Amino acid sequence: MPAYGDLVTNGSFTNGTTGWWSGNAAMVTITAGTAGLEATASTDAVNLWDAVFGQDGITLRAGCRYTLSFTARASQGGTAMAAKVGMGVDPWTPVVEKQLSLPTADTHFVFSFTSTMTTAGQLSFQLGQSSAVTVYLTEVRLTCSTVKEGFYVDPDSNAAKWLTLNPDDPRAKKIERSIARRPGARWFGDWNKDIQADLNAYVAAAAAHGQMPIVALYNMFNRDNGGQSSGGSPSPDAYRTWIDAAAAGIGDRPALVILEPDSLAQLGNLPSDAARAERTALVAYAAQALAARPATIVYLDGGNATWIRPPEMAARLKDAGVALVRGFAVNVANFDAVDVCCTYASQITAELAHLGVPNKGFVVDTARNGNGAMNEVGQHVDWCNPAGRRLGVPSSIGVAGADYLLWVKYPGDSDGSCGIGQGITAGTWSPYLAERLIDGT
Repeated sequence: MPAYGDLVTNGSFTNGTTGWWSGNAAMVTITAGTAGLEATASTDAVNLWDAVFGQDGITLRAGCRYTLSFTARASQGGTAMAAKVGMGVDPWTPVVEKQLSLPTADTHFVFSFTSTMTTAGQLSFQLGQSSAVTVYLTEVRLTCSTVKEGFYVDPDSNAAKWLTLNPDDPRAKKIERSIARRPGARWFGDWNKDIQADLNAYVAAAAAHGQMPIVALYNMFNRDNGGQSSGGSPSPDAYRTWIDAAAAGIGDRPALVILEPDSLAQLGNLPSDAARAERTALVAYAAQALAARPATIVYLDGGNATWIRPPEMAARLKDAGVALVRGFAVNVANFDAVDVCCTYASQITAELAHLGVPNKGFVVDTARNGNGAMNEVGQHVDWCNPAGRRLGVPSSIGVAGADYLLWVKYPGDSDGSCGIGQGITAGTWSPYLAERLIDGT
């Protein structure tokens, strides 16, 4: 069984009662009905524990946060039922146990809890009460939203794909060791023809490994304002539809999302107040849609230390719904050193608190900031494929107030046909650019 994600198999009972067991057949029987599972207790079931059914093989881990949800009704109003998650062997110690009174109309129940033990657990339902009664159950889910095993390494990253095609290239070993084995963000945008299916597949793969996927959503209407990375959704309505599909693809599984790099920092480049208000509203819509997902950690993009002054960026983040999410990201696709980034982000955090939005976290893109952003004569390098940059700290826990240090801009992906990447379009992965980052040249 997976360590997190959706731990229940066949929770909608589309495969009959496969994966589910029932206790004493004289006390309770389970069948698959047209709308889910039907569990019927006999008059011999005097106590709740007499009529029990459930599912084994539920992996529980101490300190992890879980959510149990299901829809239930009964043939008799006021039917007592217990929902229990806990040890799967004697002494059957519960981690959570809820006593319910079921009505005759479908009712959705949701309970969250933190496990106090690490064990091969069990989910069970109990309904004995000395009367013949049937409980109707469907959409049973037990999800875990706590990651214990670190960030997910994308097996289909641009570097990994290149290695598959070029195993004998003299650069292959250093690229595999320095980049392909490291966790970084996978970017999703208008190149994804089915965003819901693509995100579903990616977060499901991460969940199967018990790891957190890093995701960058990059499909803003009028993306990059016609620059090197122009494109995105063809209209505001199309963007909202795309974001709804992206959120559905993530579902209840964990994901760390960097939302729309550059979109807020570029507000000043838009042609009118109406266009700026429209973009801010679109980011806010996306923030709200993603924040509604129980295991998604969202960071709005907050530009970089030499772009927008902290008071202005804080105001933009506030208007774009940062209060709804974990916080904001800085230095995405840029090169400033970690201390510079953390100082800038801390100033934004303080400004947000002054605006009535306290306790916001931040993350720093460290994919290419190992040498900082100053060239040999003390000038800040250009943003587009500058020479002399180096890989930074791999994705890990944060320092100096940051929640995390993350490889957001995937190393080797071009910023555009510029700098040392002449002829390499934006978003295209290049072993030449990757090697320059590894060597710091």
